[in-house]
Amino acid sequence: MSYQVLARKWRPKSFDQLVGQEHVSQALINGLDQERLHHAFLFTGTRGVGKTTIARILAKCLNCEQGMSSRPCGECGSCVDVDEGRFVDMIEIDAASRTGVDDMRELLESVQYTPTRGRYKIYIIDEVHMLSASSFNALLKTLEEPPPHVKFVLATTDPQKIPVTILSRCLRFNLRRLLPDQISAYLKSLVESEQIETEPETLAVLARAADGSMRDGLSLLDQAIAFGGGKLAMSDLET
Repeated sequence: MSYQVLARKWRPKSFDQLVGQEHVSQALINGLDQERLHHAFLFTGTRGVGKTTIARILAKCLNCEQGMSSRPCGECGSCVDVDEGRFVDMIEIDAASRTGVDDMRELLESVQYTPTRGRYKIYIIDEVHMLSASSFNALLKTLEEPPPHVKFVLATTDPQKIPVTILSRCLRFNLRRLLPDQISAYLKSLVESEQIETEPETLAVLARAADGSMRDGLSLLDQAIAFGGGKLAMSDLET
């Protein structure tokens, strides 16, 4: 079996597995439980704090075959496909590589069609601030009157570059940098599960170096494990 990087292997698959961002998860849980969800969300925050992860969890909640719920089963075909990034009605777009208006128009043409498999089509647009002005104008028309079977999740590290007209049509959540203690505790549970021999102080060092980003913390852990030959030692970090 090929090696899977820790950030992908240990990506949270439900709201209760998330580290931090309680203000976001609780608001989404309440909306799901009351069936009062906005049609467009904007997640802002630095890299590696959970924007795409929360978007995928939301996609599972909306399309779980056991029923729409804030606690998806995680086992049905739809949940498994979302976790593996191949759910046909979850469309992920990297705006940094598709900035042009023609790309956006092609995307928005598909919005009118009903979902192939799930209840909702979920459009996740990452680094949305990279879109051109023409692309934003094209997106605006759809955000004003979206079909009932569509949800948009926009994610950005630079919300200041997003037009006010787009911001005003989204429910905005600011995702916070994670505290070193939160990252360290998560890394500790992970190395225990992976049965990696660890000197305790190494995790605190990695957590501080992560600078609030869980993904960076996991990447640093991956590097340290590789350098240490499957073990974590302070002497390896100091080199």
